[in-house]
Amino acid sequence: MVKFQRDLPAVVALGGGHGLSASLSALRHISDHLTAVVTVADDGGSSGKLREELHCLPPGDLRMALAALCDDTDWGKTWSAVLQSRFASDGPLDHHAVGNLLIAGLWAKFPDPVVGLDWVAKLLGARGRVLPMSTVPLTVGADVSGAGGVAHEVVGQSKLAKCELTIDHLWIEPANPPVSPEVVKAILDSDWVVLGPGSWYTSVIVHLLVPELAEALHVTTAGRLLTMNLTADKETTGLGVVDHLEVLHAHAPGLRIDYVLADPSSIEDLDATSEAASRLGAELVVRSVATDDGEPTHDPQKLAAAYREIFAA
Repeated sequence: MVKFQRDLPAVVALGGGHGLSASLSALRHISDHLTAVVTVADDGGSSGKLREELHCLPPGDLRMALAALCDDTDWGKTWSAVLQSRFASDGPLDHHAVGNLLIAGLWAKFPDPVVGLDWVAKLLGARGRVLPMSTVPLTVGADVSGAGGVAHEVVGQSKLAKCELTIDHLWIEPANPPVSPEVVKAILDSDWVVLGPGSWYTSVIVHLLVPELAEALHVTTAGRLLTMNLTADKETTGLGVVDHLEVLHAHAPGLRIDYVLADPSSIEDLDATSEAASRLGAELVVRSVATDDGEPTHDPQKLAAAYREIFAA
């Protein structure tokens, strides 16, 4: 296993939305060199409107990652709340997130989206860097099948997030999108890469469909850790944790994982889950990482403890 030379590990976390926020909220406590690589396929809500009107990357998942990296000082808490707050009106600003507009405004000044995001991070005092998985907005789609095995396409992240049919194959357009050099360098220079939790198809597997990003994940000497969801979402209706692992393996058969982290509440068959993890080359680590209130939410402190243990292995 990879051993790092610095006091704290350099970590790259891949994902989007609430799942990535969960991993970042934990990782910022145990890494002083943290990079979030965020999906850019959102086409709904405030992000979708800005993407369509301004021809920019959808800023929503990037905003959420930045908010998760704010520290616990008054400054960090205030800016995190401001980023996440939304307008309520009878006009076109209704439900737009303040952070989305801030990010879009900086992109209007700095054509390189990475530069704009770095300026937002400086303003927030973010404990890490946030990068888009591609420098162009992506369209994600899937071949799905329903009752009777009738197949058709569902196109768009917002539609897939609500899809309760069986997703047979996920794809992106463009098929070979450009990736910023900062993303590749961060993965190659990291000690650990953390993938998940999050919407399994549109926030986790989608990263593995970007050829340059997938290649970096294949060749990096970093440890690779897959964090499992606590429960299935609409994208994965009827799928258990074993199915999640098999779906990921089907879309990225050559990718080797070192550890799979799962909460005991998500595991129906321990032996079957361990075998599914081993087919990815991984060791299954079962730890309590959920909040104590019964909600299917990762607890940042418990998740940080589990990450710290795995990183030290």
